[in-house]
Amino acid sequence: MRDVRTRSAARAAIGAVAAAAAVTVGAVGAVAAPAGAEEGDPVEAGIFVDKVEGLPADFVHGVDVSSVLSLEESGVTFYDTSGAEADVFAVLADAGVTDVRIRVWNDPWDAEGHGYGGGNVDVPRAVEIGRRATAAGLGVLVDFHYSDFWADPSKQQAPKAWAGMTVDQKVAALGTFTTGALTAFRSAGVDVRMVQVGNETNNAVAGVSAWADRARMFSAGSAAVREVFPDALVAVHFTNPETSGRYAGYAAELARYGVDYDVFASSYYPFWHGSLENLTSVLSDVATTYGKQVMVAETSWNYTLADGDGHQNVITPDSGFDQYPVSVQGQATAVRDVIAAVHAVGDAAVGVYYWEPAWLPVGPPEQLEQNKVLWETHGSGWATSYAGEYDPHDAGQWYGGSAWDNQALFDFTGHPLESLQVFRYVYTGAVAPLEVVSVERVHLEVTEGDDVVLPATVRVTYNDGSVEDQAVTWDEADLAAVAGPGTYQVAGLTEAGLETTAVVEVRPVNHVRNGSFEDADLSMWTITGTGASVQATGDAFDGDRAVHFWAGAPYAFTVTQKITGLEPGVYRLSATTQGGDSPASDVRRLEATTSVGTTGADLVLAGWRAWRTAVVDGVVVEDGTLTVTASFTLSAGAWGTFDDVVLERVGPLPAPAWDAQTLYRAGDRVLHDGGTYEALRPTRAWEPGTGPEHGKASPWATVG
Repeated sequence: MRDVRTRSAARAAIGAVAAAAAVTVGAVGAVAAPAGAEEGDPVEAGIFVDKVEGLPADFVHGVDVSSVLSLEESGVTFYDTSGAEADVFAVLADAGVTDVRIRVWNDPWDAEGHGYGGGNVDVPRAVEIGRRATAAGLGVLVDFHYSDFWADPSKQQAPKAWAGMTVDQKVAALGTFTTGALTAFRSAGVDVRMVQVGNETNNAVAGVSAWADRARMFSAGSAAVREVFPDALVAVHFTNPETSGRYAGYAAELARYGVDYDVFASSYYPFWHGSLENLTSVLSDVATTYGKQVMVAETSWNYTLADGDGHQNVITPDSGFDQYPVSVQGQATAVRDVIAAVHAVGDAAVGVYYWEPAWLPVGPPEQLEQNKVLWETHGSGWATSYAGEYDPHDAGQWYGGSAWDNQALFDFTGHPLESLQVFRYVYTGAVAPLEVVSVERVHLEVTEGDDVVLPATVRVTYNDGSVEDQAVTWDEADLAAVAGPGTYQVAGLTEAGLETTAVVEVRPVNHVRNGSFEDADLSMWTITGTGASVQATGDAFDGDRAVHFWAGAPYAFTVTQKITGLEPGVYRLSATTQGGDSPASDVRRLEATTSVGTTGADLVLAGWRAWRTAVVDGVVVEDGTLTVTASFTLSAGAWGTFDDVVLERVGPLPAPAWDAQTLYRAGDRVLHDGGTYEALRPTRAWEPGTGPEHGKASPWATVG
């Protein structure tokens, strides 16, 4: 039976790893139940997994491995649990995976045959992945993006071949494409069990956004599925379950327009999408209200913060996500919890798919230049430079390698992590020797001038999910070094000898009132025009609220605040935005206006959650007054959020630019006795050795 030791015993047992902030479990070993174990006992393993009681045998344990062909073409090798080279689909099946999800793009190639990347998954390559999955005994979910490249809430671009089509023509084209693609899967003998008609279609599908028209697109896809694979389930796919009322609204629109579908699918990433309790609740509401099945089509968690290939990951050491420990154990617990949350919906629960658990590095970071050649040649990275012709605003700027390698269920060398076995362990439970998996890292934000008070204890998390508060001593020298604005690290040591770190961010005084729009009192702000309002949104940069904007027709608005009582000096103004569907011809401007004049910087809408901070430096305030203005003139369908407006004083007024021969500077104003300004004719000069540069005034000397 499960052996749960006391925390004091655990502290004694971890003495050998006391200097480590986390203990990471490596590749899996044998997972069979121990000889003589009673039926129903958890298996002995390298990680703890709580059994999900009552989980049906036909619950789908899926993974999306759409990049696999490009990875193999780039030289990536996979291994089984014994360390032998193996087919990745066999490894997945042995670990309890039941189904594979495959994204399908219409034409992810340029005219010269260069792939856009992300696996270059057109219909023939998707069919090949499906054929191999079927040979390994795995079912297949076909995920149509109805785009030539990535489709998500910020990007639902129509395929090149559909450019300029009317909605009626797109509906017909979607039906024809879906029928043809599925026929290819059927001809290859692929075991297609489910088909998604669109990917994360919150705002549109193939550029079609109005609900009445979007429903026609979904219905055309559904009709094709019913024709080619009558026994397959039809799924619609959305994301952002954390937004109140979102899924209820989507399901109501689908019902209103009579869309024929079986499964309401959601993305759920713990670091973005709210609580598991909320996930269960919103999916249960759809299931009970509309009689639909539900599932999670995408989820993941990171087992490390390291970067495996030299291309920055989505989750970095600065991300600050703490829902689970960053470890193999944390990864397994995250997956187990999502499975349990979906299962809690009841009989309507279909299953859970892990997103891209095999998207590994093609080479280590020190071989970055070689990696770039492989990404460009085989499409094994997030995007290639060739994708810029189709998606210039995102892929055209941020192409490169895998941004997901630290969220894989294999290590960087292709060996399976034990977290991959969670799909089996959820039926039996698993136990392991008690170990520390993480020690809390403290992140403290203070405003310049405030006291820095670090906590007296930190949380220590064990691999069985238990948590203990341990007293911590902070390094006094590190604390003494915390001074002006900036980011500081303070070392700490727990009572059990575990190292931790506190990151102290000293922020300058923000002279913008309610700069993140968190306070309900918005009287200091003036919002004019149309399409913009302050909302509680999952897309806020700081806190829960931000200025959200969208309109179906061209629109314009301004967000303004007048600030008084400022100390004369030089200031820096900044604000942060995210959003999309806004061409370069749109106006997106942040400006600071003072008595000296107006200076500004462009605000950028680079994509969903692609936060960009506009900075206006060198703002001179002489009379204590400054007006902040954000101006937007946007195209129909442009959307985004505006948040975290900061005005900080960075220095005093610059010294006057005195002319060496006269008593005036630019503007004919000079410093006179008593610190006042006086306009003078350029006929007198300072006595030698006196003047502002010497810190004192002087009697005038006549010139000429």
